[in-house]
Amino acid sequence: MPVYIARKLAFFLLAVLAASIAIFLLIRGAGGNVAAVILGKDATAEAINALAQQYGLDRPLFVQYFDWIGNLLQGDLGRSFRTNEPVTDLVVSRLSISIPLCVSGLILGLVIAIPAGTYSALNSDKPLGAVIALLSQVGIAVPVFWAGILLSLLFGVRLGWLPTGGWTNWDVSFWGAVRSLVLPVISLGLILGASLTRYVRSAVLDVMNQDYVRTARATGMTRMQALLQVGLRNAALPIATVVGLQIAELIGGTVIIETVFSLPGLSRMILANVAAREVIVVQSTVMLIIIFVMFINLIVDLLYGVLDPRVRLAR
Repeated sequence: MPVYIARKLAFFLLAVLAASIAIFLLIRGAGGNVAAVILGKDATAEAINALAQQYGLDRPLFVQYFDWIGNLLQGDLGRSFRTNEPVTDLVVSRLSISIPLCVSGLILGLVIAIPAGTYSALNSDKPLGAVIALLSQVGIAVPVFWAGILLSLLFGVRLGWLPTGGWTNWDVSFWGAVRSLVLPVISLGLILGASLTRYVRSAVLDVMNQDYVRTARATGMTRMQALLQVGLRNAALPIATVVGLQIAELIGGTVIIETVFSLPGLSRMILANVAAREVIVVQSTVMLIIIFVMFINLIVDLLYGVLDPRVRLAR
């Protein structure tokens, strides 16, 4: 197990390094002269040169890259060119919205998918099992923004139960903040739950068709007993992998949901700073998101090794 963990950590660090180089070069390559991009097309040559010298944008690319990475490792994400605010402060203020949104959406998706997918697999020959499978396919086909709009029209406009947009800070009103997140979380959770239900159903069906489960059934166990006692670990393997992959999709969904419900979260901050040509803010924030996604996948890989010892031996 220690060798397996060391290999996965080494791969994680190499992947982060490669991602950082790619992000840095893509942003520099797309923007050309970064100082000119920041100041806009009407900027004078003197202003562009002054900004480049002030922030070291006139130095060789490899020097700029190592300065950025060195500061990143120390927790310094840089400063906004326009407001001079630390990027760290900007990110932290938005994470109080985006983290509860993502985590709650993931939890809701799992709460929906695990029982629904398991029931549908164990009762695939019954009407309700078939209905659940059908609904999961319909849910996958529905775009997350459309789910958000429909929920907003029903519970916000028609019934007036919940706000259709905007944000109330946690320090102003805890329950106001919770109410602001209810519809966005349900929108994310329903679509994620539909996608995960299909994978849970498939994993459970595959396990239930294995010989060792049939043997357990032959001893008198019910389907659920056989699944829980001899099939649960094997069913959990593909589900854990899919959940890790769905994290990236979940983060992508927050970009849309935060826009639909006018939530000032991290995703909307990135979009606003792209429009404002805040290169350092975008570069550092995107890097943080990529590190987070890679870290989640590292945890899934390690969990996979715990659940299935054959993986550790094979790699």
